[in-house]
Amino acid sequence: MNRQKKKAIERREREPRPLATSPVLRMSPTKVRRVTDLIRGQKVPAAMATCDFLPHRAAPVVRSVLRAALANAEENCGLDADDLFIADVQVNEGFTIPRIRPRAQGRAYRIRKRTCRLTITLAEREE
Repeated sequence: MNRQKKKAIERREREPRPLATSPVLRMSPTKVRRVTDLIRGQKVPAAMATCDFLPHRAAPVVRSVLRAALANAEENCGLDADDLFIADVQVNEGFTIPRIRPRAQGRAYRIRKRTCRLTITLAEREE
C-alpha cells in the first residue's frame, strides 16, 4: 500500500464523516456535475430544495444520494440535519459502454454511453 492510500485511510479513521455513494449512474458525468456544482457547499435543506426545482434529469438522482447521506449522518453519527452542509461532492467517470451506429456506405460510428460515480460527503458547520 502506498503512502497516499495510507494517509487517506488514516484521515478517514480520524474524522469519520457521513457519506453516501452511488456506484453506477447511467448518465454522463458532465450532466451530473451541472447539478452538483450548484449544491456544493450548501446546507442540506437548501440543497434538497435546489434539487427539487432543477429541470435537469440528474437532479432527482443527486437528491436521492443526498437523502442517503443525510440518513447515514442521522443514524450512524447522530447528527442533526439542520447543522449539516455538503462538504464534498465527487462525480467521477465510470465505465463507458460502446455502441455502434450504422452509417452510409458501410461505415459505423462509435457511440459512447457514459456512466459516472457520485459521492456526497456531509460535515457539521463549525461556528
